Amino acid sequence: REFPAQALVAGVPLVLAGRVALLLHQATVRGASAQTELAGLGMVGDSEGVVRVREDVLRVADLLVPVLVRGETGTGKELVARALHARSPRRAGPFVSVNLGALAKDLIAAELFGAVRGAFTGAARDREGFFRAAHGGTLFLDEVAEAPPEVQAALLRVLETQEVYPVGAQTPVRVDVRLVTATDADLEAHIRDGHFKAPLLHRLAGFEITVPPLRERREDIAPLFLHFARQELESTGEAGRLSSSDARAEPWLPASLAARLVRSAWPGNVRQLRNVARQLVIGSRGLPGLRVDARLEQSLDADALPIPGQPLTERSPSPASEDTPPPSETRAPARRKPSEVSEQEVLEALRACAWDLKATADWLGIPRSSVYVLIDKSSLLRTARDLSPEEITRCFHECEGDLDRMVQKLEVSRRALHRRVRELGLDAS
Repeated sequence: REFPAQALVAGVPLVLAGRVALLLHQATVRGASAQTELAGLGMVGDSEGVVRVREDVLRVADLLVPVLVRGETGTGKELVARALHARSPRRAGPFVSVNLGALAKDLIAAELFGAVRGAFTGAARDREGFFRAAHGGTLFLDEVAEAPPEVQAALLRVLETQEVYPVGAQTPVRVDVRLVTATDADLEAHIRDGHFKAPLLHRLAGFEITVPPLRERREDIAPLFLHFARQELESTGEAGRLSSSDARAEPWLPASLAARLVRSAWPGNVRQLRNVARQLVIGSRGLPGLRVDARLEQSLDADALPIPGQPLTERSPSPASEDTPPPSETRAPARRKPSEVSEQEVLEALRACAWDLKATADWLGIPRSSVYVLIDKSSLLRTARDLSPEEITRCFHECEGDLDRMVQKLEVSRRALHRRVRELGLDAS
């Protein structure tokens, strides 16, 4: 079958014979020499987004210019900073990583620039500070948007003079540091609000690298998951589970779970995927394959992004999911008031999003909680709790226990319907 071009851009997962999961996607072919040059750098994956990050690292690693790494939380910004250090002439020097968001506001200056004995209450001895600790190497400052105004001014002075003033000191100390900073905040908005200094942004962003979120690099989900799973299996002494040569054995990673992994929006990005891999591996110790509990399954389904032609199983997708452009790719509406949304608009959005309430809220530009309110008020819609046990049971048998078909037939939230099915003692597939 043919898939819409926008579906292939996002990636279309297919499950074949209930055993094999494939992801169809568009890719750029590169020569062997280019692949060899870009390989490694501690980054798993070969998506366009990751390749661009690797290329940017190689372009700027040997220079002294400050680098600003942007990206959502959990995307691996520190990994980029470490790659910059490893490919720089400073690789033999120290790499010091600091999360400004984790430091006490009144101690950030002393932690960064050092302090002399007696400079403040509790300063019983001289403090070196992170800048001097990174002398000759690289200093990575994460969550730089959390720096208070006085620290921002001091950072700007360090970038301009290569000197730091320890707290309480009268003379500056020269430092030789390559500065890499990172943030998931909109620094331009912070500047407009008066919370961040524009000159500092200009100095920090001598070169910018943007790390893509995991939902934009779906082809990397499988290698990333296996990378994290292999680490956990090695720690539990079960690394051999990934090297079975029996083609007839049940797959260690069930195809249905693999499809759920690539459908998820992963709001926590790579960090969330790593935690899920750890939970699955540890929760399946001693078992022949991975076992996923109902709570995790529901969580993955709740975060799934509806994409045309992207079924969870090998069956054909519903007409709504096949013909309707994906909300996440065709529109990103401004935030609206729930009172501006009509009943018919809610119904159409729910159908377009396969009754995923989170995706529906994003589609309509309203909070998820408001979707519940609009459904309750609507004369066109009902919820899973409005369904009688007889109606659910009858639909269960008509759909042969296929929960996705039941959702399309009953037009209610999948998560809520799954809960009702379990309460009735039915075993949904």
